[in-house]
Amino acid sequence: MTDFSKLPGIGLFSMKGKAAIITGGSKGLGLAMASGLASAGADVMLVARNEEECKQAAAEIAQEYGVKAIGFAGDVTKSSDMEAMAQKAIDTFGRIDTLINSAGINIRGAIDEISEEDFKKVMDINVNGTWLASKAVIPTMKGQKSGAIINLASTLGLVGLANRTPYTASKGAIVNMTKALGLELSPWNINVNAICPGPFLTEMNAPIADTEEGKKFIVGATALGRWGELKEIQGVAIFLASPAATYLVGSMVTVDGGWTAR
Repeated sequence: MTDFSKLPGIGLFSMKGKAAIITGGSKGLGLAMASGLASAGADVMLVARNEEECKQAAAEIAQEYGVKAIGFAGDVTKSSDMEAMAQKAIDTFGRIDTLINSAGINIRGAIDEISEEDFKKVMDINVNGTWLASKAVIPTMKGQKSGAIINLASTLGLVGLANRTPYTASKGAIVNMTKALGLELSPWNINVNAICPGPFLTEMNAPIADTEEGKKFIVGATALGRWGELKEIQGVAIFLASPAATYLVGSMVTVDGGWTAR
């Protein structure tokens, strides 16, 4: 087996010469992870429904890190969009080495207060979207006999929290989808793992940042006593996409400031 750490000019965590797709890549954790992979040398495609946001974020990454970066307007709940996404990546980069499934939403509320439509919307984007995006890139990765799929689960896919039934159900599904897909794709050297972020101060969490719940039951429950900074998700994303993680299959990497350690 090649010792990647001893290869001159490459290093164990290098992504130079690799190409990555990041759904939900125009902002928040998705953009942070895309920037992290670009800093390690990867060319990146940012995918979101807002084309202008994607292209602007991609242009900024390309300028800062000197890699090829493009934006692509796509809806993860539409199989045709995800197939077009994969084809665009192949046409642009010639390969797909990493897919980060970061697109997701959270609708909060008690079960008797939120609608059935809200529940279905969360499941459609968070679960079906992850499945469809993965399905679109897998033929290319199988042909390459290599690849990495990184799903965004959550600490709330591992533990429960009141008034979060749609989100916890969706992220619990991602946990087991990751395990099943990891087993299924390992014969082609495609590593499937998940990141389980805790309380990061994203746009999704902004509405509860200054509430009693946010201060006491979320931030107050972390060992570090604070929200995570977006840049603090980058290291684990680089690790899971790099040659350093080739022996991880169906793993959940928790990045939560100690929230689930208590």
